[in-house]
Amino acid sequence: MSSSFFRKAPKFWERRGPTSLLLWPLSWLYGLVLRMRKLIQDTGLVKSTPVPVPIIIVGNIRVGGTGKTPIVIALADRLLQLGWQPGIISRGYGSSLQNTPLLVTNNSDPALVGDEPVLIAKRTHDQFPIWVFPKRQQSIRALLKHSPHVNVIISDDGLQHSGLARWPAREGGRDIEFVVRDGRGEGNRFLLPAGPLRESATRERDATLFTEKVTTTDSATHLHDEYFLGRRGFSLFSHLGDAYQLINPSNHRSLVQIADSFLPNKITAVAAIGNPQRFFDDLLKQGIAAKTIPLPDHASYTPEFFEKIHAQCILITEKDAVKCSDIKDERVWVVPMTFSLPDSLVEWLQSILQRPDPYRYNL
Repeated sequence: MSSSFFRKAPKFWERRGPTSLLLWPLSWLYGLVLRMRKLIQDTGLVKSTPVPVPIIIVGNIRVGGTGKTPIVIALADRLLQLGWQPGIISRGYGSSLQNTPLLVTNNSDPALVGDEPVLIAKRTHDQFPIWVFPKRQQSIRALLKHSPHVNVIISDDGLQHSGLARWPAREGGRDIEFVVRDGRGEGNRFLLPAGPLRESATRERDATLFTEKVTTTDSATHLHDEYFLGRRGFSLFSHLGDAYQLINPSNHRSLVQIADSFLPNKITAVAAIGNPQRFFDDLLKQGIAAKTIPLPDHASYTPEFFEKIHAQCILITEKDAVKCSDIKDERVWVVPMTFSLPDSLVEWLQSILQRPDPYRYNL
């Protein structure tokens, strides 16, 4: 069941009620399909070719963005500092129209390869090879053929991609699965379509990356962390940098300067990401109480859209900015967000990646 079916999360996903209970039989059928697929994988009836380099999968079990892309960027930068040569693969939202893997650069068309891969390329200044294609094994082959020096691959999403063969670190290998979890948690904990989960919250993983605390306050709150007992987890902290003008990126303003320069009712924040409220809340923490316009994830922009906004300052995310190359509105400012990785996460990651290749001894 494709996550693109729900571009904007319905409210009934957050707590159980009449609508979610009505849809629960469909969720049960969806769960049955997942269990059957896992059974086939476990029996070895379908074999996949292992990848010759370690894979780090940064994904989520909840539909919609949870902050994966900034984490991919942070991981790639840190691994490079440690002496590794990372490469990156992604499905690329909207890239299903292509017939072969594509190399992404900061000049690539987001409509063809997806907005998130272009964002990674721009933020990292084309420092890492980035390939997109729905079939990730083909992307990996293309990446390694083009860049044979790459010795670790980061997959932006892919936890549910059955064709991505890997040897989980928990079994002694070198591959790592991260589940990224934001403040929305798992909502009502139902599978699609009754809830927001693409697979069960109890799925195995090597570690959970928390990007913010869960804010749920309903009667089931005391249950939402039960499955994390005994599991490895790391808390990541986000940071909003100075804003830069869309039409003139060399023109920077701190968020404090923006808050001091405009009245709150003259500032509008726009976000077409998986969790727009996260962006708005982060701005509020920086003293910017703007009017907000949340849009469905991956929504596109036109000059007419911004012309209709009555504001002196419009704040958008970097993910939105890659789709605004035709926008010449001087009021639009881009707010970058970065994640800092705790040393404990980096040390554990390094210890896993340095393990011997498990396939070398199974030939």
